[in-house]
Amino acid sequence: MTTKPILILGGTGKTGGRIASRLTAMDVPIRIGSRSAPVPFLWEDETTWAPVLNDVKAVYIAYYPDIGAPGASAKIASFTQLAVSMDVTRIVLLSGRGEDEAERSEQELQKSGADWTILRCNWFAQNFSEGITYDQVIRGEVQLPGGSVPEPFVDIEDIADVAVAALTEPGHEGELYELSGPTALTFAEAVSEIAAASGRDVRYRQISVEEFSTALAAEIDEPDYIEFLTYLFTDILDGRNAKPTDGVFKAIGRRARSFRDYAKTTAATGVWAVSE
Repeated sequence: MTTKPILILGGTGKTGGRIASRLTAMDVPIRIGSRSAPVPFLWEDETTWAPVLNDVKAVYIAYYPDIGAPGASAKIASFTQLAVSMDVTRIVLLSGRGEDEAERSEQELQKSGADWTILRCNWFAQNFSEGITYDQVIRGEVQLPGGSVPEPFVDIEDIADVAVAALTEPGHEGELYELSGPTALTFAEAVSEIAAASGRDVRYRQISVEEFSTALAAEIDEPDYIEFLTYLFTDILDGRNAKPTDGVFKAIGRRARSFRDYAKTTAATGVWAVSE
């Protein structure tokens, strides 16, 4: 496994970047799959797939914009079939809990013939520090249609640890790990944890789905992505993922990081600090 590189699709993203750093520290050769890489990779351009798959033995797949987005499963089917035909033996897929299109993508991977591992994840804790709600935290008010349904936010550091184990160690083939944090919090409770950890006045305000969509449209010129995010808050955030899982423990034998630990660790980096 260490003589040929591991391909990391989305290797500059939130999960992929962490996986790349861990593998590099282990002296495992890697290849980054992204549009800006020396050998470019784009999901929408299938002619870029074979060059990045050439002479690799394992692949980590983080699908852009999201594995639950419409059309993802068809792309995953085509890509995994090509990968297996080019002698890729191990594929680790980043998936989402409770998303129909994500489950169809999982099924396509399972049919591919590869030694597969699926990481089915909850909402990322790091969305508050690296994702769609970061700017709102900085402004001091997080506005989401989150309601009272709790979410066991998963720390991406845990996802990266599990992914590295699945890519480099035996015993993870054919495993579907549901990864979450150890405790479910509402979005309001999560924002309170951030406020306490950062020492800032950060508040949560419940807004309607319509207000959420309108606000996104003012900042992002990606109608399909806005529609998908709206779907996450209207259909997926209905309690189906509220129960914490023990997937991190099953995969690597330790307890998942808590949201409070995430908030304290992240606040210590100064990422939420606001200069006067």
